[in-house]
Amino acid sequence: MLTTWLAVVAICTLGAMSPGPSLAVVLRHTLNGGRAHGCIAAIAHSIGIGIYALLAMSGLAVVITASPTVFRAFQWAGAAYLAWMGIRGLMAKAPEDGVTSYASASGAAAGSAIRDGFLVAFLNPKIAVFLIALFSQVVGAETSWLERSVYAATAWLIDMLWYLLVAWIFSTPLWLAALRRNAVWFERAFGVILLALAGRLLIETMG
Repeated sequence: MLTTWLAVVAICTLGAMSPGPSLAVVLRHTLNGGRAHGCIAAIAHSIGIGIYALLAMSGLAVVITASPTVFRAFQWAGAAYLAWMGIRGLMAKAPEDGVTSYASASGAAAGSAIRDGFLVAFLNPKIAVFLIALFSQVVGAETSWLERSVYAATAWLIDMLWYLLVAWIFSTPLWLAALRRNAVWFERAFGVILLALAGRLLIETMG
């Protein structure tokens, strides 16, 4: 089991470190709300990963990936949510205190961090595909539920630790001060990235 678990650790680590909308969301909330809200977004994101990991272990995630209608619905919902966040980022303005209007309105709120962190993971069916592909290689009929639980918990824990590390690094005074001096431009850059990712997801959906 140790060899298999180490393989799961390596693959989940590489998956978590891959840049994408999750990274943009955690960085956005770290920039707007500081370390606390960046960590909240990271934990909420990991909960979405944990749910998919458990579903992949139980076989329920196969329903999502095997049904074109369900899978496409998740894709459309995910693309719409990314586009919505992207538009909000592009509309960000810098008031006199130097903090973006998005941050002062709702971006720095804990509830917003929870919502964005969770939904950017949960509305991404590619995560289910990734975890099914991974666990199908390491889980068999003889795999006990204890082992399955360990693998699922590993995926959840690695994702959480990675994004907590991201939030911690970019919320250090030196980094955060530099980022906030150009907060509105970073917010707009995040908006462009999220819109581009939404557009790519829509193209894949229509394809």
